[in-house]
Amino acid sequence: MKLKGVRGSRNIEDRRGQGRSASGKAGLSGIGLLLVLAIGYFAGIDVTPLLQGQDRRGQIAQRAPTEAENHAADFTARVLATTEQVWGHVMPEQAGRAYRPPVLVLYSGVTQSPCGGASGATGPFYCPADRKAYLDTEFFATLSRELGAKGDFAAAYVIAHEVAHHIQNELGVLGQVHRARQAASTAEGNALTVRLELQADCLSGVWASAVGGLLEPGDLEEALNAARMIGDDRLQARAGRVPQPHTFTHGTSAQRARWFGIGYDSGEIARCDTFGARTL
Repeated sequence: MKLKGVRGSRNIEDRRGQGRSASGKAGLSGIGLLLVLAIGYFAGIDVTPLLQGQDRRGQIAQRAPTEAENHAADFTARVLATTEQVWGHVMPEQAGRAYRPPVLVLYSGVTQSPCGGASGATGPFYCPADRKAYLDTEFFATLSRELGAKGDFAAAYVIAHEVAHHIQNELGVLGQVHRARQAASTAEGNALTVRLELQADCLSGVWASAVGGLLEPGDLEEALNAARMIGDDRLQARAGRVPQPHTFTHGTSAQRARWFGIGYDSGEIARCDTFGARTL
């Protein structure tokens, strides 16, 4: 991705180096647990199936960010700036409303949010309670090494996906899904969350379509590959499980890549209506 000359976003809250040794748990607060159980949009990319047993508690100490983490932070700020530019135009043009960008919190190891505690194992997430996205800068390495999603545009897709959850919050979609889940069974609630996540993938594609001038050869395939690598079916299989569709909360590899492609090909928010789609 050609980011030279792109000025980094100012909507960054840098908490790196503030990680605490968690002999005390980085646990969920009451409201955070409620949000997690009620709607499941706490973790934008759930890598728990791959990282179970890799408890990082007690391993986090305050330290200076590494060179790799500083590079990831600079990259994140620049990608975030592109999302602000894109949605600053797309939201008024296609949704008839001004865009209020989220703050993106960079952290190392563990942090806290109104949606509860988080660690690198939770993956990036968006918290609607404070309208902030959260990203452990080490996740990019996990994305490449553990999940097989290599390339800078794969990492950019992850950032765009969390911003897409913010778009959903701005449009009222998160609240609607929350209310629907309250009256749904577990399986029905999971199915709603899958549609929520696939819509975020589609909105990520809308962003990717709008930044086409910044793409380099192979970038689009990096994003599509990332979408496939973090499908529920693939993550469960890589963790040694037989994939259980009724437990899926993010969609299959094929579904995630397909909806990203729909957003990319159309460049339109309206085409991202996963809730109205008969088939995913």
